[in-house]
Amino acid sequence: MAKELVVVFDFGGQYSHLITRRIRECQVYSELVPYTTSADEVSLQNPKGIVLSGGPASVYEHHSPNCDPRIFTLGVPILGICYGLQLMVQALGGKVKSTNRREFGRTELRVADKSDLLKNLTSKTNVWMSHGDCAEVLPVGFEVLASSDNCGMAVIRKSSDRLYGVQFHPEVAHTVQGMDVIRNFVVNICGCSPSWTPRSIIDTSIENIRKEVGNGKVLVAVSGGIDSTTVAALVKRAVHSRLTCIFVNHGLLRKDEENSVMKALRDLELNVRYVDATDRFLRRLQGVVDPEMKRKIIGEEFIKVFDEESAKIGSFEFLAQGTLYPDVIESGGTGSVASRIKTHHNVGGIPEWSKFNIIEPLKFLYKDEVRKIASELGISEMIVRAHQFQVPVWLCA
Repeated sequence: MAKELVVVFDFGGQYSHLITRRIRECQVYSELVPYTTSADEVSLQNPKGIVLSGGPASVYEHHSPNCDPRIFTLGVPILGICYGLQLMVQALGGKVKSTNRREFGRTELRVADKSDLLKNLTSKTNVWMSHGDCAEVLPVGFEVLASSDNCGMAVIRKSSDRLYGVQFHPEVAHTVQGMDVIRNFVVNICGCSPSWTPRSIIDTSIENIRKEVGNGKVLVAVSGGIDSTTVAALVKRAVHSRLTCIFVNHGLLRKDEENSVMKALRDLELNVRYVDATDRFLRRLQGVVDPEMKRKIIGEEFIKVFDEESAKIGSFEFLAQGTLYPDVIESGGTGSVASRIKTHHNVGGIPEWSKFNIIEPLKFLYKDEVRKIASELGISEMIVRAHQFQVPVWLCA
């Protein structure tokens, strides 16, 4: 998606995805990968930097998450956060121990070196700690940049290899100057240019859609919400008249909502077909209690509708959807250590028999990023800020 990339290794920490988001807020593209990703796989992505996330385990415990040690030889700057610092220390010959007491919450950090990672930080600043282990012996070549009352090695560095570690969490809001630390790493140390902007995302997305579709025709499943509307706007710019949008009334909308949705979509000059599938959706869902089964039924029924409409108006090879990164995450599709939360009908609900090639231009984006793109595309604020009522909470929660 972007020419410059910072890879975040996920060790199961509660803030792993927040790290990714914070890097993106620096206008640098970042992607989360499972900690089992090999150095060869990482090298193929040609990242400008690597971040090792926090995690709940102890590095000295049996079966604790570990990464391919060869990543430390790739010549790429690496930042270890909390567990990531401890993992780096142990992997490179240092020693990690359990502390006498857990350090959890707001902590004062005393900064001794402000030359690169901690540039622009004050001599004393509040950070957020959450750990029961800390580095006891540093590997050869490492030095201490900052400390706290309970952690003498709170920030470490090996300048020659551009390896850094912080025992606190710079990604959380409670760390007052956390964004300075992250920006220092990705921009100053990794050398990334802050060029991952809404305009660049739009241009790249359009280019990717054209490459993927070629001369094919595309159906876009639209609901009137921001995600699918943004996808429709992107696909229209990519394939022009070879786009057809389909809005399905599944019988679970607000009163008269189908009319306002159709008007909003036509105001964007989109070619939209309206399909009233109320009876078939409600019939399929009648008597079904299990939420996961409901989501799969909804996903399957949507695909059936799209397949039938495609046959009526001409063969469509591609189906574009407004799938977001959180949809993939919650459906357990990132390959990270996170468990599946719930299957989204537009991810796990797609039946195997479907002949559509699925296009998901937004699948690596978070909702706030999509809002920025939508605004850049000129989509009305009514849609950009709307909370869509596509499927009621009581149905699929």
